[in-house]
Amino acid sequence: MFSVAARVRHQIDPIKGSRFVATVAPVDSEAAAHQLVEEVRAEFPDASHHCTAWRIARPAIDRCNDDGEPGGSAGRPILAQLTGRDLVDVAVVVTRYFGGTKLGVGGLVRAYGSAAGAALDRAELIAHTPTTTFQTRLGYDDADRVQRALNELGATIVDTVYTAQVTITVSVPEDQLDEARATVADASAGRAEVSPDPDSP
Repeated sequence: MFSVAARVRHQIDPIKGSRFVATVAPVDSEAAAHQLVEEVRAEFPDASHHCTAWRIARPAIDRCNDDGEPGGSAGRPILAQLTGRDLVDVAVVVTRYFGGTKLGVGGLVRAYGSAAGAALDRAELIAHTPTTTFQTRLGYDDADRVQRALNELGATIVDTVYTAQVTITVSVPEDQLDEARATVADASAGRAEVSPDPDSP
């Protein structure tokens, strides 16, 4: 599986007067995908349609939307471009400015698929590394030391909550989970509790 390294935008040549602008972006959740859609809508508020598709790795989600175009004529061909390239954690928004001439369902399928494909062709692909999250609960005295050790390991600290104890949510590649747990244990001299993230799929 692959993902994209950064956001890409590309506009294909107009088709019977209609303009198609594709925006591709890395996302790690449906919330991030929805945020991308809202950003594109705000950027192109006078567009006729904003058709979308995304694939999320964890939990596994494939989603598409025709945004008022005939059913199956827009979202599905965009999603097919993601599926065909084995891409995950990627969202695509294809914005259409209607040019006055109807394209028909077949024409729309080709146009939306072509716009998404052309933008994805310009994206830098990166290998997708499956990640997992866990939580560690520890005392304030150990928190800084554990956070430094996790940063040195290259783990991502997703969230830190300070209550009676400190709860740190950590994201790591799946193949580094045991090493990360051992790092927490070493840095806290075994005092930290480690458990699966309750919000993790």
